[in-house]
Amino acid sequence: MTERPGRQDRTPTVGQVLRAERVTPHLIRVVLGGPGLAEFTAGPYTDQYVKLLFPLDDAPDQRPSRRTYTVRRWDAGNRELTIDVVEHGDRGLAGPWAARVTPGERIAFLGPGGAYAPDPAVDWHLLAGDESALPAIAATLEQLPASARAQVLIEVSGPDEEQKLDAPGDASITWLHRGDAVVGSALVPAVTQLDFPPGVLQAFVHGEAGFVKELRRHLLVERGIPREQVSISGYWRLGHDEDGWQASKREWNRQVEAEQDFTATIRGSHPA
Repeated sequence: MTERPGRQDRTPTVGQVLRAERVTPHLIRVVLGGPGLAEFTAGPYTDQYVKLLFPLDDAPDQRPSRRTYTVRRWDAGNRELTIDVVEHGDRGLAGPWAARVTPGERIAFLGPGGAYAPDPAVDWHLLAGDESALPAIAATLEQLPASARAQVLIEVSGPDEEQKLDAPGDASITWLHRGDAVVGSALVPAVTQLDFPPGVLQAFVHGEAGFVKELRRHLLVERGIPREQVSISGYWRLGHDEDGWQASKREWNRQVEAEQDFTATIRGSHPA
């Protein structure tokens, strides 16, 4: 996932791995603690994130590679920080690390940052994303008041990747299975075909940049939802590692906004 606006501490924190467990076939939950977290504080955001720092094996004197992960849970009483890492074999940095890490190992990270928290004053919430957005969606559900209405759409590869989520009584959770299809192939039609309840909504839509672009256009242009009511961003992009995606993300976002502003202008000048 990728960096969003919000405060981010530039001084690394060093965490010690307390435990790691495989929650689903492709998701590993890592809990960090130790004396290095004595001064760590988390903010009010449910999409808050940290950047894990991975030194380069062949160039340890160079800047470490960074991989961004949402804080799944911060237990202030026990000083424990939980992150969920999606793992696909030997690909990437964080996945293989989470698969092999053992208690006692240390890892440095930056953060936290973040920008989104559910607004209790809105009439209903839309939470949609892929595996990379699942920790933030889960954290959001846990923070919603019991009376909050929420439509939750989560795309994963298959039923084995589903998790039990704690949610308020009026939350409707739909798991979407894409199988071998491209990421977003199940989520995009589910959101575009969703019967939106009346009233003011707050939307949180994050995940792979390609489908996020489609849903951004749908929500802001086709549905006409005010920009300030939507938290939407590409956490990652197919074919790019985080270093490459971060380097191109600003230009990508600029192009997306220009395209959608143009589309909105054309629609406005040619009313149905």
